[in-house]
Amino acid sequence: MAFFDKPMSDIARDVQAGKASARGLCARALESAEGRGGELNAFITVCGESALKRADELDALPPDAKKKMPLCGIPIAVKDNICTEGIKTTCASRILESFVPPYNATVVEALLEAGAVVVGKTNLDEFAMGSSNETSYFGPVRNPRDPRKIPGGSSGGSASAVGAAAVPAALGTDTGGSIRQPSSHCGTVGLKPTYGRVSRYGAVAFASSLDQIGPIASNVRDIGLLLSVISVPDKRDSTCAGRQFADSEDLYNGDVSGLRIGMPKEYFGEGLSNEVRSAITPAADELKRRGASVVEVSLSNVKYAVATYYIIAAAEASSNLLRFSGVGYGFRASGAKTLDGMYSATRAQGFGTEVKRRIMLGTYVLSSGYYDAYYMKAAKVRTLIANDFERALESCDVILAPVSPSPPCNLGESDGDPLRVYLSDIYTVSANLAGIPAMSVPCKVSKGSLPVGAQLMTSKWREDLLLKVGSAIESGVF
Repeated sequence: MAFFDKPMSDIARDVQAGKASARGLCARALESAEGRGGELNAFITVCGESALKRADELDALPPDAKKKMPLCGIPIAVKDNICTEGIKTTCASRILESFVPPYNATVVEALLEAGAVVVGKTNLDEFAMGSSNETSYFGPVRNPRDPRKIPGGSSGGSASAVGAAAVPAALGTDTGGSIRQPSSHCGTVGLKPTYGRVSRYGAVAFASSLDQIGPIASNVRDIGLLLSVISVPDKRDSTCAGRQFADSEDLYNGDVSGLRIGMPKEYFGEGLSNEVRSAITPAADELKRRGASVVEVSLSNVKYAVATYYIIAAAEASSNLLRFSGVGYGFRASGAKTLDGMYSATRAQGFGTEVKRRIMLGTYVLSSGYYDAYYMKAAKVRTLIANDFERALESCDVILAPVSPSPPCNLGESDGDPLRVYLSDIYTVSANLAGIPAMSVPCKVSKGSLPVGAQLMTSKWREDLLLKVGSAIESGVF
């Protein structure tokens, strides 16, 4: 089920033509966010008053002004680690529980300029650290297909909100699979763009060399529209390449004739559940039916990807989270008699267990005597993994792989077992280490089964190929 029964671009044109109102769409989204979204705990903040005010302002614009807005009147949710002016940005952490940013992230500026209405901030794993959306200070998010199951993480709130049709689209962040994995579990489409395609200005950093902001929607076409809107050049982010994505209708005709689809043998061995395997194989068959060829490729160093990722990500997190000390903003513990005591008490009380675990791990691998043995070695293996993808993509255009080893597990099933949670990222972290774009698209599954996503990966800056192949898979499902 989707919020709209047609692409967002068509709905925006209806608003531009006066056939639909921004206020009507906004009111519908707010009702769903507080109702179904509330049942799933998908939202931390619902922006009722400010969203309706924004919608009224859009409805009052002259037609010529509306026509310049490709998302005119479209209600959208934003993951709560992306800054929104005047709206709380908590990162699902006690330490930022009451923080209200004085500025918008670049992606939020772009959405507003395009005519979107921000209706709420979605729940996430604390500071985006997790794969189940159970580490949030505000409680776990539930899967819209089965509330007993996890929605995936860390962008679980965004994926759950879209999957439940509370909003037509949402923004998430992806550091090691945090858009793709919850999209797979919730039956939505989720894209991690090429590193540098989308500005990270205003996104609260977890691991700066891995983080990317990306869209989640109910269909591939809407993903392309959102990417074209948010991938604006930005001098405030030195890692932003300034290469704005140009959307095209030709990407969604389902024609993949002549394309080579690579299936990495390392992703289809031991550890992959039968449910996922049996969903991915028909997706490959559908692409062959539409004229693509399927070849086997090898990524020999991806077996080291999880270890490499968790060393690099934890190291960068330990540095990025130093700023949360109780001095400048956010939560401050009371009763401390010294400055060091205040720092310690604030961080002890403000951070959750998983965040503390990763800070300690990151501090350890960066410490004197261990830096070369762990961090430097991980950086070298990261290069080997990136080289593997370059070689594989010389013999194919797009790589087809699973997103997650298995369908979503029950809430609470992984409590006390962080290693199990880390291994759920085994198929997604490599794309972040290599900096390449990757997308999750729902596969065809039997009635009553939980969603399974197919992961598509390709060369840097070729999101167009992901959209083309993803649209073909989608056409075979619906």
